[in-house]
Amino acid sequence: MTRVYAGLGHLAGLILAVMTAAVFVQVVVRFFGRSGFEGLDEIPRYLFVWLVMVGAAAAMQRGEHTVLDFFVGKLPTRVRVITEVVTQAAGILLFLSILKVSLVLVPNAQLQTSAGLGLPLGYVYAAMPVGAILILVPMAWRLGASVRALWQKPS
Repeated sequence: MTRVYAGLGHLAGLILAVMTAAVFVQVVVRFFGRSGFEGLDEIPRYLFVWLVMVGAAAAMQRGEHTVLDFFVGKLPTRVRVITEVVTQAAGILLFLSILKVSLVLVPNAQLQTSAGLGLPLGYVYAAMPVGAILILVPMAWRLGASVRALWQKPS
């Protein structure tokens, strides 16, 4: 799984590069001409949703997404593990609710198209369930590891 999520981090970098290029081209074209390309300004806006979800999944797998190391590191071991269990469980509930809502949102959004590109908006909103699933996998793994650590016998 580490390679898959490392690949997601690279995909997020590629999405960011495409967003940057689209904005740069739009600025240059508007500077030298009277108007930009139709729909080019929609590309960064729609890719941003994918960037957030893919980047969040990559960060979640590395354990860098919902951690305040300074405060958590100051807690006693048992309290730290309990905090991790509560945090992971709350996050799982949040992303399960996002997944549930997006199962209604995405099919409805597929009926709409963007103004400039004519792209069905379901492709944009599909980032929510895909990202939620990609985030839930490492969260569930970390929750299981934290729960096992609670019942570990001290040596």
